[in-house]
Amino acid sequence: LKALEATTGKLELILARDPKLALVPVSVDMVTYDLFASVDTVKASIKEARNLLDDGKVQEARSLMSNLASEVVISTTSIPLATYPDAIKAISPLLDKGETEKAKPALQTALNTLVVTTEVVPLPLLRSQHMLAAAEKLAEKKSRSDEDSKQLDQLLKAADEELKMAEVLGYGTRKDFEPLHKQIDEIKEKASGGKSGKGWFDKLKKQLSDLF
Repeated sequence: LKALEATTGKLELILARDPKLALVPVSVDMVTYDLFASVDTVKASIKEARNLLDDGKVQEARSLMSNLASEVVISTTSIPLATYPDAIKAISPLLDKGETEKAKPALQTALNTLVVTTEVVPLPLLRSQHMLAAAEKLAEKKSRSDEDSKQLDQLLKAADEELKMAEVLGYGTRKDFEPLHKQIDEIKEKASGGKSGKGWFDKLKKQLSDLF
């Protein structure tokens, strides 16, 4: 009881000083699922899966759909320190009654409990973000060379294509992506003829980051 009392006091003090320690990360695992296909190919696969479902071929559709992902899945395993004080207090009455054998598994269950949180990062959005960052630097460059202008156009087209892939894979709705495509078209127009400027990408970057 003295050991548990001291532990509870220390835990509550730690959590009061740093509430973020309510969940203490102990391991992080990352799995990447990448899809090397065109937007048209993905659309065809989705259409085929729908036809399979209509025909009642659920497992065949499931197998087909399981490959339609392009993402990084980050799983973080944490120790839930915030749950320990209450767990210790809950078994204290058992110890007071001398029911040690009942208290042991209850305490062990609390100590063995882990929390796993998962974050999914869509790769098409991530790639588009990096491409637009590179394009922004070129768009701000005064007196761009013809090669720079060509590269800028290629980056904007590639970023737009990645957004189309993200949309068809369901990492957002058409309503989410329509403004992004429109803004890329507007940037192309602004940058035509070698023109340069700042702030062209601000709204686009904000809306894109909101999709993550």
